[in-house]
Amino acid sequence: MTQSPQLTAISAEKFSGKAWRRYNGYAFAARENLISLVIAELAKAVPAMPLGFVQIGGGFQLVAITAIEPGVNLFVAPDGRWLGSYVPAALRGYPFRLANVEGRKESILCIDEAAGLVVESGQGEPFFDGTGRPAQAVKDVLDFLSRVERNRMVTQAAVDALAAAGLMQPWPLSIKQGKQNVAVTGLHRIDETALNALDNEAFFTLRRSGALPVAYAQLMSINQLAVLQQLAQIQAKLQAQVSTVAQKLAGLEGIGLSQDDETLKFY
Repeated sequence: MTQSPQLTAISAEKFSGKAWRRYNGYAFAARENLISLVIAELAKAVPAMPLGFVQIGGGFQLVAITAIEPGVNLFVAPDGRWLGSYVPAALRGYPFRLANVEGRKESILCIDEAAGLVVESGQGEPFFDGTGRPAQAVKDVLDFLSRVERNRMVTQAAVDALAAAGLMQPWPLSIKQGKQNVAVTGLHRIDETALNALDNEAFFTLRRSGALPVAYAQLMSINQLAVLQQLAQIQAKLQAQVSTVAQKLAGLEGIGLSQDDETLKFY
C-alpha cells in the first residue's frame, strides 16, 4: 500500500547526522496511472507511452498515461521493476521533492521520510559533507529537480496556449469490466481537426509560444495505447508467476522451512 508523502525540509540541523539511500525500484509509483511530463522529455516519452491532458483547477496539465484504469501503473512490475523504455523525470527525483514555502521566492528541497530511505550515517549517502555543506549527491538532486521545475513552467505556458486556442477535447476511452465497456472520463487530447483548421495568425501564435511540439507529440503518442495493451498482458503473466510461487511457498509450511528477511532457513 502506498503511503502518503511525509515531506521534511532538508536542513543541517535535522539531517547532518543522517544519510539516504537511492530507491531500488518503482513500487512507490505502482498506483500512479497519470504522471506529469515536461517538454524537455517529449522526444523520449513519445515512443514509450501515450500522452494526454488532465484538467486541474481552471487549466490542463500534460501527463504520461501509464494505465487507463485509476490506481494502476502497468509500467511497474510486481517486483518494482520499470517495464518501459523511459521513466518520466517526475519519478526520478524520488524520494526528494521541491516545495514552495509561503513568503519565500525559492523552492526548498524536501525528502519524503515515509519512503523509508532516510538512514543512519554510514549506511547510505550523506546529506551534508564534513564542512556542513550539502553533499554533492544532494546538490545534484537539487539541480535536477530545479531544471525539471523550470521546464515545467515552460510546459505549462505551452499547454495553456493550446487550451486558449480551443484545441482540448475530451478523449473517449473505455476499459472492459466484466462483459461491459466502461467509459473513462477526465482525459483530454488535442483536437486534430481544430488544429488543422487554425488560421495563420492563431497557428503562428502557437508556434511562437512553443506549444506546437506539445500538440504534435500528444497526437503521435496516441499510437502508444497499444503499449498499454501489451503491458497488461505482461502484467497478467507476471501476476500468474507470483501466484504460482506464493502457492509453492505456502505448500512448504509445516515441513521445517520458513521465510525470514527474504532468506529460506532450515530449522
